[in-house]
Amino acid sequence: MRMIKKISHIAIVVPELEESMGFWVEALGLPLSHMEHVADQGVDVAFLPAGESDVELLQPLDGESGVGRYLQKYGPGMHHICFEVDDIEQTLERLKKANVPLINEEPTIGTGGKKIAFIHPKGTGGVLVELYELTAEEPVRRLESLLSMPRRFQESSSVYVEGIRSFLASWRTER
Repeated sequence: MRMIKKISHIAIVVPELEESMGFWVEALGLPLSHMEHVADQGVDVAFLPAGESDVELLQPLDGESGVGRYLQKYGPGMHHICFEVDDIEQTLERLKKANVPLINEEPTIGTGGKKIAFIHPKGTGGVLVELYELTAEEPVRRLESLLSMPRRFQESSSVYVEGIRSFLASWRTER
C-alpha cells in the first residue's frame, strides 16, 4: 500500500522573507501564491509554487520557536521536505510499527488547516520529514489568505512610505 501521494513542498529557513523574495521571486521567477502568519509555530510563511510542489520560505518570528532555534544553530537553508499522504493517522501507525522515530505521534494542525506530523531526522538519514493530509478547511484558508494579501501589502507598504517621507523631511530640514 502506497503512503505517499506527492512531494508537497520543500521548506527553507530564511532570516527575512522580503529580502529572500529578491532571489526566489525576482531572480528565479517563482510566483508568490500566498503568505501565512502562524503564531503558534512562531513563523511567517511564503508559498511559492514550483510545478506540482511548493517552495515554502519560513521566517521565524523570534529565536525561541523551533524554526528560530534552527536558524540560530544552522543558519539559513533547507529545513525539511514535506510529503502529502491520504491518511496521516494510518501513516503514523505504520511508521510507529516500523519503529521509525517520530517528533509528532499524533497529527497537529499546520498552515492552511492541514493535518501535519514530523518524522525525526534520526530515522530518515538526517532529513527532517513532514507528512501532511489535506483537510476540507485548507482551500478556504488559502482563499482567505490570498484575499488578505492586498491589505497586508498595503499595511507593510505604508510603513516604508512613512519611513521615506520622514527621511525626506529630515533631509530637507538639515539643508
